[in-house]
Amino acid sequence: MFSEFFNDSFNKSEHLSYFCGMGRKNRNKEFKELSVIDAGAKGKSIAKAPDGKVIFINNAVPGDVVDVQTTRKKKAYYEGTATNFHEYSDKRVEPSCIHFSVCGGCKWQFMGYEHQLHYKQKEVVNNLTRLGKIELPEVTPILGSKEIYFYRNKMEFSFSDSRWLTQEEIQSGKDIEERNALGFHIPGMWDKILDIKECHLQQAPSNGIRNSIKEFAIANNIPFFNTRNQHGMLRTLMIRTSSTGEIMVLIQFFEENIEKRELLLNFVAAQFPEITSLQYVINPKGNDTIYDQEVICYKGRDHIFEEMEGLKFKINAKSFYQTNSDQAYELYKIARDFANLSGDELVYDLYTGTGTIAQFVAAKARKVIGVEAVPEAIEDAKENARLNNITNTEFYAGDMKKVFTAGFIQTHGQPDVIITDPPRDGMHKDVIAQIIGILPQRIVYVSCNSATQARDLALLDEHYKVTKVQAVDMFPQTFHVENVVCLEKRV
Repeated sequence: MFSEFFNDSFNKSEHLSYFCGMGRKNRNKEFKELSVIDAGAKGKSIAKAPDGKVIFINNAVPGDVVDVQTTRKKKAYYEGTATNFHEYSDKRVEPSCIHFSVCGGCKWQFMGYEHQLHYKQKEVVNNLTRLGKIELPEVTPILGSKEIYFYRNKMEFSFSDSRWLTQEEIQSGKDIEERNALGFHIPGMWDKILDIKECHLQQAPSNGIRNSIKEFAIANNIPFFNTRNQHGMLRTLMIRTSSTGEIMVLIQFFEENIEKRELLLNFVAAQFPEITSLQYVINPKGNDTIYDQEVICYKGRDHIFEEMEGLKFKINAKSFYQTNSDQAYELYKIARDFANLSGDELVYDLYTGTGTIAQFVAAKARKVIGVEAVPEAIEDAKENARLNNITNTEFYAGDMKKVFTAGFIQTHGQPDVIITDPPRDGMHKDVIAQIIGILPQRIVYVSCNSATQARDLALLDEHYKVTKVQAVDMFPQTFHVENVVCLEKRV
């Protein structure tokens, strides 16, 4: 069942690792008939080499028996690729996407979903107990996603005039005339774009919009961007959808050409009249980020709306919002439940983003104070609070370790509960020190990286006991997992 697909998969993986492996061939090893015993970090699986070292394998599933060609050797481990499969794991499923193994977005699509959940929960528990050395209560089973495909509300695609070629195209020796692409960056290669025909991550009309834009641009000689040489017109495409059925499309141009720009935008508006917000950016700088650029609304509103328990959240082109709307609702319900609010508490929401969690718990708190480093996100939070007629929230912008100080607490009050949802690298040590200095009764720690969460929990362990742990799968088919922990002050 799998042999034809995975032989082809290896050819693609070999193509991907070719440049990384150049100059190291003499140091590479080949190991025969290794049993894959576990799943590791970043979507890789684990086997043991005859010399006792761990091997991280990029294209195998626990339960496979494989031959492995190593691509990198470190003091304590190898990295490698499975080159031959002697036995296929019963945990395998056939991937749905034709781009699997080349596109880096869904590394676990060849593993059954129930097994994905098992290894995500295992990673969380291992990180908290082994890295953080935290004593855990009985851990609640991970909350899986009802939708395991087409769950993302935001996708970003890149244009390229020199698309990534398949191994077969290279080996054919033929001149490839059509090199335009609209898709994703090849992992580890900033200037190589894989042309995407169908993505299984975002609901319709996402695929239709992307493919139509590409076809129209090619037919009308609108030049695609060349990242390396910094020339061309079409740079990136962002599509946002919402649970309310609204759609935002933003096209980023490297240079202005009014005739071609309006030609394309008018086509998109006519072809997809259901688009709520059609916007564009002219960005001639060296990177694709739009946060320092003017976003221009061409048709419709300059925003769309998300909704959760009757609360509306205004989402503009630069807004942060959890990219899985349904699971975000589940995540926020867990955070609110862990906070165990009675209505009298002062709550601090650290790393509040656009204030979604703060506003979600506000009805059960006396007051919620949100702090976030990004000023634009704080403006969104304030506007959404006004929109929802929430009057017991306040939001402040600034570097967390500089804002969340003794003076700030003296001004705004001693929190009863802290909710914290930091970025992947966790909380700054000064923020943790400040929390220890004030010792709120309860902390709810939401994390997208249980390794850094474990590090932070270890620093808090003298003063706080972990009473609840709940992992949430926000991103099926990937190795990413969110985790929520409740900490109660030790008596």
